[in-house]
Amino acid sequence: MYRIVRKKVLNPTVTLMEVEAPFIAKKVQPGQFIIFRVDEFGERVPLTVADSDPEKGTITLIFQIVGASTMKLNALQEGESILDLVGPLGVATEIPEGAKRVCVIGGGVGCAIAYPQAKKCFADGLTVDVIAGFRNKDIVILEDEFRAHSHELIVCTDDGSYGQKGFVTNALQERIDAGIQYDCVIAIGPTPMMKFVCQVTKPYGIKTIVSLNPIMVDGTGMCGGCRVTVGGQVKYACVDGPDFDGHEVDFDELMRRSGIFREREADCRMMMQARQKEGE
Repeated sequence: MYRIVRKKVLNPTVTLMEVEAPFIAKKVQPGQFIIFRVDEFGERVPLTVADSDPEKGTITLIFQIVGASTMKLNALQEGESILDLVGPLGVATEIPEGAKRVCVIGGGVGCAIAYPQAKKCFADGLTVDVIAGFRNKDIVILEDEFRAHSHELIVCTDDGSYGQKGFVTNALQERIDAGIQYDCVIAIGPTPMMKFVCQVTKPYGIKTIVSLNPIMVDGTGMCGGCRVTVGGQVKYACVDGPDFDGHEVDFDELMRRSGIFREREADCRMMMQARQKEGE
């Protein structure tokens, strides 16, 4: 059992939880993830670790409430426990040797995954620019945290309600056009966003790392559910990734496979909502 020591609502659909997991906290590196089960009837769900505190023995998880399992997780309160928490899983992010300036790009809740990357690069002495994109002002998260671990932060909103109006790709292109030279771009967020970031960086030969979160079940590469095509070869995101060279990823295939269970997920979410209403 893994006790929840802190819970914070970041916006109406995104929640932060700090969880006691001392062994994971000592070993986890930026880019790695855990798999949790809320209870004995729950499904296995992957979440990238947003932060860790080895001294306190805690890890921080930030998740979006999108389906039945995350609704169950969000229903837990401080002092309650998660049944299973396995990790750290996956390969830690590797910044190209000799890199001096990086741009970390986060989209929506993907900013929770991008944050530890920015924090690590900043701590290692790299020049770090962060571009964080959201649909509107109401769902902006981790602004203060990014500002504390970057040399420049650009917040973008689709509707212009906060920060710079437009997409993260617009902000990135503007910086490249202004002559800023990046040794590496790390893009984490919705699959279409990562695809279009890669389209911006490819003509300039800028190394671009993306973090993929396809359908995962066991987290060991045995089930094959998280397979992706990278450079024409089949890879398994849970053991070969989740980070990959964005210029090599078949994003169209990834988007098709990620939507396979969309209708089933919607049905489970509706069932969960109905049960919660019955319990009120």
